[in-house]
Amino acid sequence: MGDFSEAVEQHRRELHVHCYRMLGSFDEAEDMVQETFLRAWRRRDSLQSEEGLRAWLYRIATNACLDFLRASPRRPEPREAPVVADSWLEWPTRTSVPWLQPYPDDLLDAVIERETIELAFLSAVQHLAPRQRAVVILRDVLGWSAQETAEALETSVAAVKSALQRARPVLREHLPGQRLASATEEEAAVVRRYVDALEQADPSLLPELLRADVYQTMPPSPMWILGREAFMASWTPAMAGEGAWGDWRLVATRANRQPAVAAYLRRPVDSLYRPYWLGVLRVEGGLITQITTFGHDMFPEFGLPDSFPPAASS
Repeated sequence: MGDFSEAVEQHRRELHVHCYRMLGSFDEAEDMVQETFLRAWRRRDSLQSEEGLRAWLYRIATNACLDFLRASPRRPEPREAPVVADSWLEWPTRTSVPWLQPYPDDLLDAVIERETIELAFLSAVQHLAPRQRAVVILRDVLGWSAQETAEALETSVAAVKSALQRARPVLREHLPGQRLASATEEEAAVVRRYVDALEQADPSLLPELLRADVYQTMPPSPMWILGREAFMASWTPAMAGEGAWGDWRLVATRANRQPAVAAYLRRPVDSLYRPYWLGVLRVEGGLITQITTFGHDMFPEFGLPDSFPPAASS
């Protein structure tokens, strides 16, 4: 069948996305792709035809992820009380997915739909038992038949249908009521105004961009912020006045088919803007409804610079 390694390598990116959906972690997905290639090489004699390579690799990757989850079981847990909240008693119980990581849009294939890669979907599927998760991804995301899914998971068609029936109500419970539409100019305008507000260190510009029930999460930390007033209370001291952290510079990017901003901070004692955090925004109806804030460790994956000179902010 030609060069086996070259043929397998052509599927690296889509397998990485598949493992990412299964695990919610960009880094762990990379490990599972490597494991998939290793298992594929060891079993290459069992591949019956070149035409069946893609499905064969997905089967190996799915089971590699399931083996990983069996060896390292984990489930989302209820969050601790928020750092600040407008009114804690009014908020429903939310859960934390501390291993969640963003996925750079530049690494996503153009055919990947927004609703199958957005952070809300990734978080929701983490609430499913591993085999239910695999069934949902193979059936509802990749469009495999019940028979193909059963063969991949070495189970029966009846078991696949049962797992899907149990999984869908769980997903509905944890998915937002509104799915995100395709990116719009309105969404881009909201992001530009958000960037301007932070770079100008003007907290008065933020409230009109935030929905009243906006919330911010910060994987892997269990910290979270609930409500517009609480968000403002946490951010205002960092932006302006005597206690300001420094000057902000934000770079617009995209993650998980959602708008995102990479934040750089130049502290008073520093000459450069240094990487600080990456925020993925959820925008509905022209307002920011959720901000998922990650550390700066994935800046290289997004092709972001490691610093900016002061002149870059002008």
